[in-house]
Amino acid sequence: MTMGQYLPVVALAVLALLFGVLSILASKLLAPRHTTAAKRAPYECGIVPGRETLERFPVRFYLVAMSFIVFDIEIIFLYPWAVIYRNLGPYGLWAVVVFAVPVLLALIYEIAHGSLEWGPLQRARRLSPMVTAERTTAATIRRVGLEGRIEAGEPEVAA
Repeated sequence: MTMGQYLPVVALAVLALLFGVLSILASKLLAPRHTTAAKRAPYECGIVPGRETLERFPVRFYLVAMSFIVFDIEIIFLYPWAVIYRNLGPYGLWAVVVFAVPVLLALIYEIAHGSLEWGPLQRARRLSPMVTAERTTAATIRRVGLEGRIEAGEPEVAA
């Protein structure tokens, strides 16, 4: 083998590196420096939000969603393997085992950490003793607003 055979690979690597560096440099030079309130506002499908959302999605919702996608991808890759598994021999078996074990370990991790437990009974079981019926969002979170702030014309009171 001569070094000339590697020239296309080296050229592609140099072009990829050059493209990455030039993209970062161009974004630093050409990006706007000042943001406006409209640019900082959340934007989804052209609808400007009129109020805050009622509650946030829990992280375990996203864990379950990602697991669902991973298992879908794994099943898609297992179909071709199942069709020709006799032709692949032991190498094909071990390739699938190496492919499936990390996904199985991720599922065991999710089950162990309660990501798949849904419903009020599972949530109530995990509550700490600090959580009581008297502790509500309104009682524990203070909304930051204009109260207590000094207006432009008011004198400051020394404490």
